[in-house]
Amino acid sequence: MFASRTLRAAVLFAAPLAVWLVAGAVPAQTPTAVTAAVPVTATMPRVLGDPQAPVEVIEYASLTCHHCATFHNTVLPQVKQELVDTGKIRIVYRDFPLDRSGVEAATLARCVTPERYFPLLSVLFAKQDDWSHAKDPVEVLARLGALAGLSRTAYDACRNDQALQDAILQSRLDGERLHSVNSTPSFVIGGKTYKGVLPFEDFKKAVTPLLPAP
Repeated sequence: MFASRTLRAAVLFAAPLAVWLVAGAVPAQTPTAVTAAVPVTATMPRVLGDPQAPVEVIEYASLTCHHCATFHNTVLPQVKQELVDTGKIRIVYRDFPLDRSGVEAATLARCVTPERYFPLLSVLFAKQDDWSHAKDPVEVLARLGALAGLSRTAYDACRNDQALQDAILQSRLDGERLHSVNSTPSFVIGGKTYKGVLPFEDFKKAVTPLLPAP
């Protein structure tokens, strides 16, 4: 049985994160240092699969969450092959950052073009230990972003964009308010919130009753 992040940890994190965002803990750049524009798509929903697929699954995850990495590295490939690529479900990924590094990584992912978003998520989860435990996670994240075609200037622009930072935090707050999410990963399927890493068979079992009759 996978351990979950507790509600107490979530509450303790939310307040200082809000203060950090307002106070601008991301080092401010001078107007001449950051010239790249933040993509207008940065705060738009991220959907894996056909947006018109009959069943919507909402995933709340943090890029620093080990159990989220387990799901993405070991379960999601089969979910994608059997349920997403076949047009049965779509997965809406929503940020639920657990710490500052989680916000930095979410910012990086949202700053790349939408078609590179999920491939970059896969890399970030696969290499989670490398960047999340680094002395300077931002530097490592910037290098990973470069592999996805994102310049350091563009990354810094996103890190200093208050609207994007607020949107990432709001995603977490909405998860808590709308779906009682207090741990990651959490999945909302048919209005019910499932917590923890769902093995493929459990994931499929939750989805199947919602699929249209053949």
